Amino acid sequence: MEIKFKMIVLMLSILYTGLTAGLCFTWSNAITPGIGRLDDLGFLQSFQAMNRAIINRSFLVVFFAPIVLLFLNAFLHRNAFSMTMWSFTLAALLYFVGIGLITILKNVPLNEILDKTTLEQLSAAELKELRTKFEHTWNRWHIQRTIASFTSFALLLIGLIYTK
Repeated sequence: MEIKFKMIVLMLSILYTGLTAGLCFTWSNAITPGIGRLDDLGFLQSFQAMNRAIINRSFLVVFFAPIVLLFLNAFLHRNAFSMTMWSFTLAALLYFVGIGLITILKNVPLNEILDKTTLEQLSAAELKELRTKFEHTWNRWHIQRTIASFTSFALLLIGLIYTK
């Protein structure tokens, strides 16, 4: 029973972390560069709409469940071969800091500023100023999330290889 539970936790950790890494990769490589080509109002409206749409049960489970699952996975493999244990522990720490903390402390506050703004009431100069404050900073922190999620995913696969 314990082995089954360990494997379920590991598989869910890999699945959810992989989905998050894919989501972050897609945003970094297609979505933000694509909407980055829009004018200021179009960019801000698009980002505002996507931020509002993404907050749903499926996203929240996939994005935040690994914070718990990865630490549980590391704990369940604490007596495993050292490469497995360290891989899983590093994956958990990296995901917590690189996804959890960066999202909550950096990206969400920017999203909230954008969400509370009635874009259609801003002048062209105000739109440009808002975009300038938002876009570069949001993208810089999101790249960190992309790297962290991908690395966490890779560390889970490395740990899986060494699981006995």
